[in-house]
Amino acid sequence: MITNDWLGPLSAEFKKPYYRELYYRIKDEYTHHLVFPNAADLYRAFELTPLSEVRVVILGQDPYHGDGQAHGLCFSVTPGVEIPPSLRNIYQELHNDLGYSIPDNGCLVPWAKQGVLLLNTVLTVRAHQAFSHRGIGWEQFTDAAIRAVNEVDRPVVFMLWGRPAQEKARMLDNPRHLILTAPHPSPLSASRGFFGCRHFSRCNRFLEEHGEQPIDWQIPDINTKRE
Repeated sequence: MITNDWLGPLSAEFKKPYYRELYYRIKDEYTHHLVFPNAADLYRAFELTPLSEVRVVILGQDPYHGDGQAHGLCFSVTPGVEIPPSLRNIYQELHNDLGYSIPDNGCLVPWAKQGVLLLNTVLTVRAHQAFSHRGIGWEQFTDAAIRAVNEVDRPVVFMLWGRPAQEKARMLDNPRHLILTAPHPSPLSASRGFFGCRHFSRCNRFLEEHGEQPIDWQIPDINTKRE
């Protein structure tokens, strides 16, 4: 469960009727079906990036539904798992934008530990059934998290990729923050404006202009000896 400073703004959600229904629904799903991520990783985005340390928010939709992929961070996969197409496109844009090398893995934990909240709007999915847990209550819970970030009194960059993420912009009314929007990085839409959006350099420039440390977007290789 959530034990850090996220507990304050989110504790009220745990007491609401929708969350009680969500809790029992997800408990039943984990009991009778294969669900991703593992239950232990359900709130990992919050665990790795405390609210007091959030400097960037990247919103995904729901977890990867393939075996062994999801581990609680949007767009990220566990080490050793093949890099999904959307993340490959993110890496390509990062390379084009800042010249960083494309890593040999898709684990984005180093971003999370620097204050990049990698949050899906839906936190679970039934195996091999994309969007299977959409509309059962997770959106209300993660909206509460987005509102909590919106209220912090320091500059935060929101990267909203794709229409579902961009719809959250209506919740973001704090003038201290920077909101960046682009098409989703999936192969179906990346060429329509995700490539060339330069969100990574724009993010770092904004942070530096406001006295904050930039994000080191380079994901280190797992295999140090690469051809």
